[in-house]
Amino acid sequence: MTLENEKVCLIGSGNWGCAIAKIVCKNCERLPNVNSEVNMWVYEEDISIGNNRTQKLSDIINTSHENVKYLPGIKLPPNIIAVPDLKEACYGATLLIFVLPHQFLSSLLPTIRDAVHPSCRGISLIKGLDFDPETKRPKLISHNISEAMGKGFQCGVLMGANVASEVASGHFCESTLACQFGPPKDEWTRLLFHCPDTFRVQHIRDVAGAEACGALKNVIALGAGFVDGLGLGSNTKAALLRVGLKEMQRFCNAFFQGVSDDTFLESCGVADLIATCYGGRNRLCAEEFAKRRKSHQFFTSTKNNIDCEATWEEIQSELLLGQKLQGTLTAKEVNVALIAINLLDDFPLLTIIYDIAFQGKPVYEIVDGIREKSDDKSVVPSFSRPSARI
Repeated sequence: MTLENEKVCLIGSGNWGCAIAKIVCKNCERLPNVNSEVNMWVYEEDISIGNNRTQKLSDIINTSHENVKYLPGIKLPPNIIAVPDLKEACYGATLLIFVLPHQFLSSLLPTIRDAVHPSCRGISLIKGLDFDPETKRPKLISHNISEAMGKGFQCGVLMGANVASEVASGHFCESTLACQFGPPKDEWTRLLFHCPDTFRVQHIRDVAGAEACGALKNVIALGAGFVDGLGLGSNTKAALLRVGLKEMQRFCNAFFQGVSDDTFLESCGVADLIATCYGGRNRLCAEEFAKRRKSHQFFTSTKNNIDCEATWEEIQSELLLGQKLQGTLTAKEVNVALIAINLLDDFPLLTIIYDIAFQGKPVYEIVDGIREKSDDKSVVPSFSRPSARI
């Protein structure tokens, strides 16, 4: 089983983009009828190399085979080609791998659309959601990509318990490919990501469930960071994960049709939630946020959301070295969506995470969101009910 003349391009070159590039590039060399060179679009930056000199990030990647800013210490394969010109990077591509913060995506898609091969398809590794500004309802980023690209463009997702540094180091993990390209493209796409020894990929058809899990787990990870910042221990965090998974499932069923319960038991569901709540950047920054709240370094319980925004920006700048948080943005948008259909009370954990993060609620109230009995709440899917006015 092969596809003719497959040409792969990665859109994004952060730590996760470079980590997945190691696997994809290896497979592109191994599999038949695939262009062995893989273009990777790089947002160009000047990197200090000492003695008051700078060098372009794309030049460093192409000569030293290392992304010294976002994935230092990890050698990249020589068949990854860093290209700062977007049109050149994706020209003639038959498979696009989107791996960049979703807030930057919309401005890039018109250029990409005009450059790719007519048969091109996509896989999004972006863990977030878009939201309709009029209805306030969540929209799948993969769906928005398909709409913007037009011409029947199809986009699936790759989601899972995949901490970038561990994937790059070759530690074994699993991931979930959700797409509906049909045979043989579904299996061929899986093989481009699958590495039996280190990166096990399973295919499902539930794009909505897999993608929504990838976004919502970042919000729950903020709550895990609050728990860690308070020093509450493993029992409390385990309770948060259990309640968080239930609310993720409830949210998916409220806003998206055809979500499978089995999806939450895949790597994109419970496994990704566990990994993110113990090792991700959202948890890390939320722990620091909680420590500053607890020590009254920046906050009292009466501080407003402007102070919250400034503190998140400060923490992000200090800890992430240019990377962006997704959990904070998603938390705000999820809150707006729940208000739009009058369901805040049905999601006590998601609601209190937002209130602590942006409304100045005391961080110890995270326990109230965990303790609130929500297991028996039933949610009528929002696509079968009218929206409330905000």
